[in-house]
Amino acid sequence: MEYIVIKGQKPLSGRVNISGAKNAAVAILPAAIASEGVCVIDNLPQIEDVTGMIAAMESMGATCNFIDAQTLEVDARSMNTFALDEKFAKNMRASYYFMGAMLGRHKQAEIPLPGGCDLGARPIDYHLKGFRALGAECEQEHGIVKIHADKLTGANIYLDCPSVGATINIMMAAVFAEGTTLIENAAKEPHVVDAASFLNKIGAKIYGAGTATLRIRGVPSLGGGDYTVLPDPIEAGTYMLAGAITDGDVTVNNIIPKHMESVTSKLKEVGCEVIEGDDWIQVRGGGNLRACDIKTAFYPGFPTDLHPQMAALLCLAHGTSTVTENVFEQRFRYVNEMKRLGANLKVEGRMAVTKGSCVYTGAVVTATDLRAGAALVIAGLAAKGETKLRGVGHLDRGYERFEEKLRALGADIRRIKI
Repeated sequence: MEYIVIKGQKPLSGRVNISGAKNAAVAILPAAIASEGVCVIDNLPQIEDVTGMIAAMESMGATCNFIDAQTLEVDARSMNTFALDEKFAKNMRASYYFMGAMLGRHKQAEIPLPGGCDLGARPIDYHLKGFRALGAECEQEHGIVKIHADKLTGANIYLDCPSVGATINIMMAAVFAEGTTLIENAAKEPHVVDAASFLNKIGAKIYGAGTATLRIRGVPSLGGGDYTVLPDPIEAGTYMLAGAITDGDVTVNNIIPKHMESVTSKLKEVGCEVIEGDDWIQVRGGGNLRACDIKTAFYPGFPTDLHPQMAALLCLAHGTSTVTENVFEQRFRYVNEMKRLGANLKVEGRMAVTKGSCVYTGAVVTATDLRAGAALVIAGLAAKGETKLRGVGHLDRGYERFEEKLRALGADIRRIKI
């Protein structure tokens, strides 16, 4: 068993380079196997979800070779199957992107229902609705989603909610549909734009990425090309909040500041100093933090993936704060573990309420999912004494060299095996 051990109350200080975005990488990699050329993808984060995605691609016949630690060459010209083995899907929510990629290129796909963090119901109904609108037949047998089509035809598709996964998945299939597809109420997240930009780079014709309406003109095939994955706004936000919670002075480099606006506005509201450059943001802790209210939302709203980390900070603020979760109903699984550290948190429906001014003290806690684990780490950084975190495998799915980067900022943190 592995633990992360943290000795807290050391202000973080310095600069940290942000890696490629997890949520973009796990969409772009499946998109690469829809190509009939060679793709070179740069700035890939060294995380378990990327490793798992590459293993899945290789199991389906793609050839994947690392040029360096962050640059992957993908050659899917000899792919020999349209089916994915269940062992590659059970730990990765993003495995569903193989549906759109395979349906588009091969007009059929057999993909197990995806796994990933247990954050409540995350059905793929919107994905299948979109595939059916394009002319595909979809059925589910024994946990396998089977999709096939004689041909795909452009259609007008309205998403009942701006689902990121459905937007990207339908987009990947629609690239190969005859005619024009409109996706209304599309997701606007940066990684949706990144996936569209990659597809356009290799020959797709996608217009309107980053707006509520996507227009896609079908093409017969996709070629190869080079692409660089965007910086990870969730990783950046996590380090910004780590700097704030330790009353430190942290600068995140290699970022797109516009992607961080919902986070920087809240950090200013609680009393932190935030300074922005062209590709960096500096956060200085505000000492006496003030309470504020957070409501998670689809982009450009406050991201659900930073909800637990923000809640960890608000537990130290003076006054009553609330965090309302509007995306994943089981996001609050971190709350009981935070209470072990001394958090004054209460869940009321879809809202977490904290009266603030708590004092964190070290304890043994367990990461229940990826972002809960990050929240427990940054709370441990502010805690008196020693915190031991179990379930560290969740962190490896989404953060590259997490402990190493925190140590470089002055944290007393290490991983041990028992």
